[in-house]
Amino acid sequence: MKKIISTFGISIIASIFIVGLGISYAIFQTSDNTINTSDVQMELERYKTAENLATQHLQTFDELDFEMFTNQNWDGLTKSHSQDIIVYWPDGYHSEGLESHIEDLKAMFVYAPDTRIQEHPVRIASGEWTSVIGVMEGTFTEPMPLPDGSSIPPTGKSFKLKMSTVGHWKNGVMDEEYLFWDNQSFMKQIGLSP
Repeated sequence: MKKIISTFGISIIASIFIVGLGISYAIFQTSDNTINTSDVQMELERYKTAENLATQHLQTFDELDFEMFTNQNWDGLTKSHSQDIIVYWPDGYHSEGLESHIEDLKAMFVYAPDTRIQEHPVRIASGEWTSVIGVMEGTFTEPMPLPDGSSIPPTGKSFKLKMSTVGHWKNGVMDEEYLFWDNQSFMKQIGLSP
């Protein structure tokens, strides 16, 4: 009986040894399967560069909303927007060029001069894309001009909207910007919709 157990034990050990040799051979049979530390280092450097860019873009985004937009520092938008930026608005409208975008932004402050964005509770970056969720607030205290030259009198009502901005970055500035918020909720909050 001891001889059978010993033979059986030796067979198991031999089998494990042979399987181990087979696995080792399979892993190291060609140079393609070896770890190239210079490739790993290059990949790590690419990752670090991408992470640094993402961090810079998100920091610029914070400055854009918290300082430039909120304080109407339109000249500062050149730090974050390309001259030929395309901006897509929640209602389907889009503008082309930084000057056009600035005029659209200025129009928001005519009827709600205290419009502001002071927080980004969610900030995401991936490669050349960033996205933030912001909270836009203000009060409808001045007449709202309409395209026909008439205006809507102020209601004195305030608004507080969650909004999202998605930006595509090229050469350190956004060349595309997508703005999202609930226009129906906005109109209700300022008293222009039931």
